[in-house]
Amino acid sequence: MGRAFVLAFLLLLAAAAWGREAAPAAENPQLEQRMMALAAELRCLVCQNQSIADSNADLAKDLRQQIREKLAQGQSEGDIIDYLVARYGDFVLYRPPFKLTTLALWLGPLILLVAGLIALFYRLARRRAAAEVELSEAERARAALLLGSPDEVDQR
Repeated sequence: MGRAFVLAFLLLLAAAAWGREAAPAAENPQLEQRMMALAAELRCLVCQNQSIADSNADLAKDLRQQIREKLAQGQSEGDIIDYLVARYGDFVLYRPPFKLTTLALWLGPLILLVAGLIALFYRLARRRAAAEVELSEAERARAALLLGSPDEVDQR
């Protein structure tokens, strides 16, 4: 019986070690909704494949808090985005603007697709040209002998 109590105590102690402080409830639900919508448009600079809204990285938490504070101060979403772009560059945006520095981001996939299609067509054309070899009558007869009976040679 004593062992069962010790085991139960250790299990409860282990469960408490995994617990953490709950995220504070939003004082203003509309502000929190605006913050999450804006954070969903921004890339986490640590994770790089998640938005700030989805990431649990410390930097993402700090950026969400900064966005929350700036929205509470009355700044617009555009002002906040401009601030973050000035601080972290266009990389922080999931949809960077089309300009000279982001040209490779916008046109890179298209250029790679076109180059791949050109290489594919070139290779297929070379393969087709190599397959169109004319055989002489002697070569056809020899091929027929190797592949089948001599009767097939007489039929051609």
